[in-house]
Amino acid sequence: MTENPVLRLGIIADPQYADLAPNLALDRHFRQSLGKLEEAIAVFNGRELDAVVTLGDLIDRDWESFDPALAVYRRLRHKALFLPGNHDFSVAPEHLGDVHRRLGMPAPYHDLLVAGHRLVILDGSEVSLFAVPKGHPRREQAKARLQALTAAGAINAERWNGGLSEAQFAWLVEVLDQARDDGEPVVILCHYPVAPENAHDLWDAQRLLDTLRDYPNVRAWLCGHNHAGNTVTRDGTHYVTFRGMVDTPDRNAFAIVSLYENRLEIEGFGREDSRVIRAET
Repeated sequence: MTENPVLRLGIIADPQYADLAPNLALDRHFRQSLGKLEEAIAVFNGRELDAVVTLGDLIDRDWESFDPALAVYRRLRHKALFLPGNHDFSVAPEHLGDVHRRLGMPAPYHDLLVAGHRLVILDGSEVSLFAVPKGHPRREQAKARLQALTAAGAINAERWNGGLSEAQFAWLVEVLDQARDDGEPVVILCHYPVAPENAHDLWDAQRLLDTLRDYPNVRAWLCGHNHAGNTVTRDGTHYVTFRGMVDTPDRNAFAIVSLYENRLEIEGFGREDSRVIRAET
């Protein structure tokens, strides 16, 4: 008998669309992302999926970039879930408070039940130097947090990272407690990674890793931001960073994630590797 996955998601990370000439130094080709999105959505439409998740940085910059990028998703036959990355806030200050709404999000961080799994969408840009206007209390908090990380020599002490507020962290623990009590498996979706240790990690990475150890029902943390991609398993949770779609002029990068009771299978397209990640024994 053929085994069926308990959750199947289409994954897109870091399209960074903008009507701009390419950044050849970083090998980022912004205009090509519309065609790459079209290719990914055509593949997803031919599969049975529970949802398609875009893990942040839909655009590279400019509020006007959202319209053509989001227009491609109108052809998607599946539920689309978005969350913002740092580049999605590269807009005029008067638009900063509208980014989550533009992405169709009911709240900056929230949770929902999909195919019996609690999907937890985090806002890793909440405390940052870019997601709120100058003078905002969270921006001042971000300055202090970054200064402390820099003084400690932290590898992720970078201006293009961010962190969670105390309120969001408390909310996360409440959601995880409830999911554990209800016997729900959890998948966390965030733009930023927390493992393995690298320069792109959330400022709160170690605190989050310490917290998640107490929740064996957290099956995976899926993210983007680090365009090179990465995979590691810690304390039974699979931490998967997907390659950036915007990189290279002509090779795409997207994936289909199939979660089974005892493993996570990634079917990669283009530069994204296919692999099977099994639970630790």
